[in-house]
Amino acid sequence: MWIAPEVKDPIVLHHPTRRSVGYFGAVRLRDGRFVFTREAHRFDGQTFFDFLKKVRRQSRSPGRRVEVINDNAKYHHAKLHAHWREQHHARFALNFLPPYSPELNPIERVWKLLRRLRLHDQYFATLEEVVQAVEAQFGAWQYGSEALRKLCAL
Repeated sequence: MWIAPEVKDPIVLHHPTRRSVGYFGAVRLRDGRFVFTREAHRFDGQTFFDFLKKVRRQSRSPGRRVEVINDNAKYHHAKLHAHWREQHHARFALNFLPPYSPELNPIERVWKLLRRLRLHDQYFATLEEVVQAVEAQFGAWQYGSEALRKLCAL
């Protein structure tokens, strides 16, 4: 099972220039493995669809079904990927949290930990420095993290 992006706030990081970068992220509950995609422009049906396909590619295991938990962002329900979701429903499914309940979304805990570990009490002269700090932490998590597994356990 994967905990997938929070709809209203996939993490979006701003720089004083008001430039920003955002991330889709998911944690595999079995081992705490973290998968992410950087989005420099916008979150929409296409970018979410690309992320879903990435999660599916990295999750294929014989005899296992992938259950992705996410909120009710409009792009999570996009018609663009509806047919694909139906095609893969037997092995890959989206599960939606109740509306207006971000406190139930475990990925929010991951974003909070990320901010505490890499962004709090730090000065970044450029947005690229923020991206480097964030992605260094993501790199540490990409092969599994007991801390993430426990943080996201249901």
